Amino acid sequence: MSGGQPEAKIGRRGIAVAALLLTASALALLRPAPAFSQETELRGEVSESAILADQQRKARQLRAQGAQDQNSPAAAAVQDTASTTYQPASPGAVPDDDQTAGATDSIFDQPQATGDPPADTATPVKPRRPSTAKQRAQDAKAGTKTADKKKAKKKTGEATDSTTTAATAGTGNRTDATATDDDNSNRRAVTIDSVDKQKLDPGQERTASIEGQKVKPEDDPFAAPGVKVGTFLFRPSLEQGFTATSNADSSSTGKSAVLSETALRFTATSDWRENSALITGYGLFRNTVSGEKINDAQGRIEGQLNVDLDNELRAIAKLGYEAAPESASSPDAIAGVTSQPLRQTVDGSLGIEKSVGKMRYALTGAVSHDFYGDAELSNGTTVSQKDRDSTLYTATLRTGYEISPALTPFTEVEAGRRIYDLRVDTDGFERSSTRLGARAGLELDMGEKLSGEFSVGWLREAIDDNRLRAVAGPSIDADLKWSPERGTIIGLTGKTSVETTTTANESGDILYSGRLTGERQIRANLTANSALGLDWRDYTGSDGHDMILSAEAGLTWWLNRYAGVTTRVRTEKLTSNLPGRDYTTNSVYLGLKVQR
Repeated sequence: MSGGQPEAKIGRRGIAVAALLLTASALALLRPAPAFSQETELRGEVSESAILADQQRKARQLRAQGAQDQNSPAAAAVQDTASTTYQPASPGAVPDDDQTAGATDSIFDQPQATGDPPADTATPVKPRRPSTAKQRAQDAKAGTKTADKKKAKKKTGEATDSTTTAATAGTGNRTDATATDDDNSNRRAVTIDSVDKQKLDPGQERTASIEGQKVKPEDDPFAAPGVKVGTFLFRPSLEQGFTATSNADSSSTGKSAVLSETALRFTATSDWRENSALITGYGLFRNTVSGEKINDAQGRIEGQLNVDLDNELRAIAKLGYEAAPESASSPDAIAGVTSQPLRQTVDGSLGIEKSVGKMRYALTGAVSHDFYGDAELSNGTTVSQKDRDSTLYTATLRTGYEISPALTPFTEVEAGRRIYDLRVDTDGFERSSTRLGARAGLELDMGEKLSGEFSVGWLREAIDDNRLRAVAGPSIDADLKWSPERGTIIGLTGKTSVETTTTANESGDILYSGRLTGERQIRANLTANSALGLDWRDYTGSDGHDMILSAEAGLTWWLNRYAGVTTRVRTEKLTSNLPGRDYTTNSVYLGLKVQR
């Protein structure tokens, strides 16, 4: 036969082997692969016969490769296409299973990653470093002795991975084989047991139950929880107790008595997303248990609505109603009556606030109407008080400049008109008047530490009747709250008001009222409070004046969140340069307070 005939045979065999490889690759691609595959080792002990069979296969493969290296250059070219082509001893021979293409791997080698997902989507696994072709050749020559050494090094439940890299005849194939072997040398095998022992992601660890976590304590565990009524949180309280006093009606002729006192108070706060509303009220009822006869009631209810408008505008509306008997120490009190006339007040206001840069503007209009009931004399007759009914209209403009978020100085002007229902009273005087005022002050906003405002100025009411002097004098107003430490609140309030009168030839007076209050939470269930008061009344048209000093201290001991025992002591003294006005009142109160 000619020299070209073996090349033809070899070409036909190469074509057959290539077709077989393409068919196997197509079948491998059609085989479904899991979305996320993971390479794991065999578990359990490997038998000695399996190790020997594996070494024998490797030896046969090496001998076949050595025979191929000695063939003609044409055979070497064919081997470049299929590096593990089977060389039959006779035409038509069928290769053994362990000699077919793709059977060069050991039973202990890692399976091929054909069809596996990309490395960035699969869990990274570190296989063991595989041996090179040179090391496998040395192991084959060592024979059974090397196999025994490997068996001694194996641990129960582990298996050894080895990836076979076929040696090629060409220089380029050797370079590729070396690069592949270097990549595989960085891999480490991971057993199933070691995977199970890997540390969990902290985000996947099981957290403790809610009940086991530490709960933040309440700031005020004895505060009223309140009752939900629609969109308002309603907090009512009821206080019932007894007062022993040395002067039941706080007058110069007052006598001692034991009084039953009942006080109702409530607050209702809105739960709205943008705007807010607040409603407050109280009622106090006193009845004599023994001593001087006292039977009176007083109370007030007030509501406030805050609405945020467009263009940095804010509206504040207030509406209130108050009813209380005329005080026996009032300059207009009527002597020789069984009960003083009932004074009722309806008041309301509407204000608009606007901010322009650091400038602050506010315009407020207010209306207050006072009307009085009849006074009951001891002889059974009544005295009408209709000539005291009046309405006060005022408008106030405030301008401020924000130096800082905590400090805003301001100036304020006020103009108003007081109109009596009766143009001329029973004594023939025109009591209506014109009101003017000006003040300068400072707003403070330091959070819970210090907040509020104070102002000083001048206030004047000119009466229409020329025979009566105008009521005028300095004006001092304040409303401050200071918290030097947590659980302690100190408050300072001051107010200047004009008191009118229908007494003949008298214009009225200016009353300055100041209160210094303190509240201290000694313990979570024990609260102490105190108050100091100073009132100064300056009569217009004379040198007459009144000074009233008062002091009060009390304790409230909460039995639980809903009930507590409260007590207080109080003293009040009025000193005047006018005759028949001095008095002193001392009292002690003990009661039970419940809240919700």
